[in-house]
Amino acid sequence: MDMYRRSGEQVPTATPYAWPHDASMSPETTALVIIDMQNDFCSPNGYLSHQGYSLTPTRAPIPAIHTLLTLFRKHSFPIIFTREGHRPDLSTLSSRELHRSRNNPSGLGIGDQGPLGRLLIRGEPGHDIIPELAPLPNEPVVDKPGRSAFAYTDFELLLRVKGVKNLVITGVTTDVCVSCTMREGNDRGFDCLLVRDACGASLQSLHDAAVEMVGTEGGIFGASAGVRDVVCAVEAWAARNVRGGPGKEEEDEESTGSSGDRSD
Repeated sequence: MDMYRRSGEQVPTATPYAWPHDASMSPETTALVIIDMQNDFCSPNGYLSHQGYSLTPTRAPIPAIHTLLTLFRKHSFPIIFTREGHRPDLSTLSSRELHRSRNNPSGLGIGDQGPLGRLLIRGEPGHDIIPELAPLPNEPVVDKPGRSAFAYTDFELLLRVKGVKNLVITGVTTDVCVSCTMREGNDRGFDCLLVRDACGASLQSLHDAAVEMVGTEGGIFGASAGVRDVVCAVEAWAARNVRGGPGKEEEDEESTGSSGDRSD
């Protein structure tokens, strides 16, 4: 027997609107998306280190993402990871992107050898999801050659097959891959929630700007909220929908007589 009912929920404290707009958050409609939490962006000697940036901002969201990951797994919400990287023969890498990636003090870019293997290359240690957030065997990992999870991947197909229409978006970096995925998701009809403290950027100013852009024009790309806001909403959903939860027990009592027989 299915342990869930088809009752939805909202994050009422999300801004600039209570998310999702139609109060439809449930495991049947809503997925957690964890973007590019890879060694190349979050571990020493990876791609981002060679770009000359501190890893502190990209590692800061790890505990918040882990909290959401644990909760969404507990209640069987769909979870999808993404990884940015290229084929070993660089056939997915444009000459402009290669040039851009080497335009840094180290002179090293995509495909060049580093301590974690070739930078941003599929199959190398740097390409792997960090161990703190390792996917389970049943959790899809979408390999993408660019910024948006929708570009040249089966990401949207995975979502449509599951009936997902709401995306809870986390990961790195807020201003690049997270933002690109959220914007394209919005264009494709998904209601997107950016979890502010479960994302990070190479610079705090870029993170702040990306978050601020979400809320313009009444939520032009979606809404944003903090991790505790999302946790409270999921727990509220579970209390009403998971068999044996406190909300479910109260509902069952209302529908039965004092002897335990159903009132109808």
